[in-house]
Amino acid sequence: MKSNRFLHILFLAITLTFLSCRSQEDDAQANTTGNLQLKFENGFNNLGNIVLSQTTQTSFSGQKHQFSTLKYIISNIVLMDDSGKEFQYHYNDPDHGAFIISQNEAKGGIVYLDLKEIPAGNYRKIRFGLGISQSAYLLGQNGQGVFWEKAKQEGMTWSWAAGYIFTKLEGKYGSATADTEFMNHCGNMGNTAANGTPDLYREITLSLPTTARISETVTPSVHITADLNQFLSGSHHLILNSSNQMAMGSGSATDPHLIQVTDNLTAMFKVDHVHND
Repeated sequence: MKSNRFLHILFLAITLTFLSCRSQEDDAQANTTGNLQLKFENGFNNLGNIVLSQTTQTSFSGQKHQFSTLKYIISNIVLMDDSGKEFQYHYNDPDHGAFIISQNEAKGGIVYLDLKEIPAGNYRKIRFGLGISQSAYLLGQNGQGVFWEKAKQEGMTWSWAAGYIFTKLEGKYGSATADTEFMNHCGNMGNTAANGTPDLYREITLSLPTTARISETVTPSVHITADLNQFLSGSHHLILNSSNQMAMGSGSATDPHLIQVTDNLTAMFKVDHVHND
């Protein structure tokens, strides 16, 4: 009997030790973080590296157009792992989680975003906002002063009462050649609920063709392409003319051009590939 009791106690001690070690390993893994690089490549019809003031595209309606300025704001990045669990990267915190994608800053056609201290794991989807959400904007300037100043320097703001420019497209258009200037600046007009204006903030969810395996030693890079042919040739087939060639703001039910531009641009993103090295 004493022998059986001793074996029972020994087995219990070994089991508790094993569970404790396993728990410590799980805790260590849960506390492990790594980094992720996002690479944005702007192009026409999946051909990357738009050269500002040079690369010309013909729209669905036959218009020629090219960009001299191509910028947009990305924020509220969310990663989703194998189990569907979400990691929010500085959500509604523009000072740390909002970025300006500017073609003028592209290196070899790529704009790089480096995200730090992401929980280690296997991620299968990414979601991000195009623009700045109302929740973030309504924090006021104290909640986003650093990013506001950066956006201001980049020409991605109006007055504080009006807020941010979400997408800034400038260039030339025309029928035979691109020779007429246009400016389409899309963004919210302050507090959209109070002002009764459209909310142009959009969130985009993309599946990754290959799992991004973030660890202490592996920093995956996710290559996202943006097909700017969607600007005029997306679900809304748009034509630039004297009524909308200098459009700025959020649009309205009676003048939906900027709403339709935003709808088109929301569909321009896809993940081309993922590198785990």
